[in-house]
Amino acid sequence: MNDSGSSEKSKVGYVALLGRPNSGKSTLLNHMLGQKVAIVSDKPQTTRTSILGIKTTDQGQIIFIDNPGIHKPLHKLNKRMMNFVYSCLETSDLNCLLVDATLSFGHGDQFVLDILKQISTPLFLLLNKVDIIKKEKLLPMIDKYQELLSFREIIPISALKGTNLDVLEKKIFEYLPKAEKIYTKDEVTVQSQRFLLAEIIREKILNHVREELPFATAVHIDGIEEQPRAEEKAVTKPHKYIKASIIVEKDNHRKIIIGRRGTLIKTIGTEARKEIEEILDTHVYLDLRVKVKTRWRDSANVLDLIERQ
Repeated sequence: MNDSGSSEKSKVGYVALLGRPNSGKSTLLNHMLGQKVAIVSDKPQTTRTSILGIKTTDQGQIIFIDNPGIHKPLHKLNKRMMNFVYSCLETSDLNCLLVDATLSFGHGDQFVLDILKQISTPLFLLLNKVDIIKKEKLLPMIDKYQELLSFREIIPISALKGTNLDVLEKKIFEYLPKAEKIYTKDEVTVQSQRFLLAEIIREKILNHVREELPFATAVHIDGIEEQPRAEEKAVTKPHKYIKASIIVEKDNHRKIIIGRRGTLIKTIGTEARKEIEEILDTHVYLDLRVKVKTRWRDSANVLDLIERQ
């Protein structure tokens, strides 16, 4: 953490984004920050670790924590994901529960509420995706949640369209404590570059696979080298050579990701390379290899390797 160097007290605090998988937490984080720091997919459990995003304004500093979707864990990977959530609940100054307003209340929603009942931190309810539902459906939903749990604020939003996000930001600042800013105004996230690159590659994989593969796939950046190619010394921008492993659990998973005659992995590589080049502002050579590691989701060694990126 880097101190901003200012002794002036402003409103500063940690705000946890919580909810079931696919409730829109990462979309909200990206929109609030005005740039992409978390990958977005329609696949459940896209976010696997807590991702920190920093929004600095004249009022102060909101440190958002985008968490994995709350679910019942089946593997060591999922247990680690839920541990991130529990840890965040204990340390945040404010919790925001995102609910997909297009879906009916179910057992998964009750599971989330049962967890949140155990905390005393101020809690907001954010009814997401209100841009695609009829307004008359909102009031019964608000009444339902008010009966089940005490919320300090209930705000209908659209994380994708930006609806009411200015209201949300204003309300968040009202509840944050006065403190010195923790990060500089230029810091937007503390995630490592390797983590971001691995996540971009994984996002492109998620866009093209289905069934069990989204859950059974991970990406590790094996190495990054920077040097101009011998035949292109006149080029001012150096090339970055990025080697990455796509980790799967079964050989048939490997065949799916490679695709017929290598078509799918080429598509994944092309899409990832283009986005990485925009972020790094340099030419990139992306070398993707698919590796089979049986039951990697229950392997502490593999999970530690991925987490340390």
